[in-house]
Amino acid sequence: MRRHRAFVLRIPALLATGIVAAVFCSAACAQTSLPHASAADRAEALAIFKQLIEINTTDTPQGDVSAGTAAMQKRFLDAGFAAEDIHLLGPDPRKQNLVVRYRAAGTPTEKPVLFLCHMDVVQALRSDWSTDPFQFIEKDGYYYGRGTQDMKESDAALVATFLRLHREGYKPKRDLILALTADEEGGKFNGAKWLVEQHRDLVDAAYVINPDAGGIELDHGHPVVAAVEATEKVYSDFQVTATNRGGHSSLPRPDNAIYELTTALNKLAMYTFPFELNEVTRSYFKNLAADEGGQTARDMRAILETPPDMAAVARLSEEPAFNANFRTTCVATRLYAGHANNALPQTAQAIVNCRIFPGHSPEEIRRQLTTIFDDPKLSVKYISNEGEVLDTAPERKPISPPPPIPAVFGPLTHITDELWPGTPVTPVMENGASDSIYFAQAGISCYGYSAIALERDDVRAHGQDERLPVDSYWKSLDFFYAFTEALGSE
Repeated sequence: MRRHRAFVLRIPALLATGIVAAVFCSAACAQTSLPHASAADRAEALAIFKQLIEINTTDTPQGDVSAGTAAMQKRFLDAGFAAEDIHLLGPDPRKQNLVVRYRAAGTPTEKPVLFLCHMDVVQALRSDWSTDPFQFIEKDGYYYGRGTQDMKESDAALVATFLRLHREGYKPKRDLILALTADEEGGKFNGAKWLVEQHRDLVDAAYVINPDAGGIELDHGHPVVAAVEATEKVYSDFQVTATNRGGHSSLPRPDNAIYELTTALNKLAMYTFPFELNEVTRSYFKNLAADEGGQTARDMRAILETPPDMAAVARLSEEPAFNANFRTTCVATRLYAGHANNALPQTAQAIVNCRIFPGHSPEEIRRQLTTIFDDPKLSVKYISNEGEVLDTAPERKPISPPPPIPAVFGPLTHITDELWPGTPVTPVMENGASDSIYFAQAGISCYGYSAIALERDDVRAHGQDERLPVDSYWKSLDFFYAFTEALGSE
């Protein structure tokens, strides 16, 4: 493990010197240009994308993941995939996962490659958007709709890729598996976790490609870095509750529950968790500094010094994406209070969402929140993925960086350079969270890479008017076709 971690650190240096292709070269490196999708291939891929966006797969009474996975099941059956290689299954009728196996020619000698994609999306309200979030709309060079960034674009590209390879008669040397799962964004029936625990045989693999992480970072249209997830933060929700005896609203008191809760949340808003770097984020900023200029580049180099320049840390922290790479972050995302318009609230409650820097546990952060709030009348409890409210939180381990095996990084680097010439590939820490954790904990290496190119300041996943540049979708389609074929040929 220590050797692998050192190897991860060397990737940016190799890329910066332009010799990574020689280090990681594979059969895919023999190609001089990518096989771009035909007009018919694009029409099918666009139809799949549109269909998925317009199926509401939120964890709400209106949402139904099974409607999406069943629609994709039909496409595979209609294309001639064997029924025994298509599995629609799950612990809840509305949360069915789809697992499709693309069979190797003959008897494979290597374990399969698994592509892991979630089908659920975060709720979106029509009143908040300028377009209908569950209508696929193209305008001004973008595709709009909930899931266009997270992550139905990759769902669609991989479904289209499997269908195209099958149609063309491609015969891989090893099985290829596509899993479309439920409840990555929340809910009681996380599909990745359930499949690993209940149907390991269907998803057991040599390694996992997870397009729910990584991608191409753009700065005013210029590709800066191709980020591959090597580790990720730990996702945790906490319930913060203030209680009070209440009373008549005509006799207000400053110690009511809302006041106590908002005072605590203001303390959290003013608090900054300590600055940290790990080997992955250190490598990321070292590589990024080579492409930046001016004060930003100087600051990136300064934070890598021992001790780090804290003035440089403060300047870079003004950019949310950089700040999230430096520390644990916690923010209140939901508020509930009161029981009547004419009564002082007896209960006020907030949900605080934390993304915890690797090396710290949810229980450690729960205790730290209690210290920050410094109010014995408040309770801070952990909310499990299943929605249970618990007095203490688990000691959950982060993902350790997997080895950068040539079978993955060879074609990934080569194909990325074809599509975005000269863009360095570097391991990064995922500041959100993904379903990679369940496979990593089961001993299966995971590589997060979406091949989606987005401007740093236009990341709208989970937000208003989510959109994807049209060109970004087509490039991701070309990437996944060539990448899938290359991985299947190893």
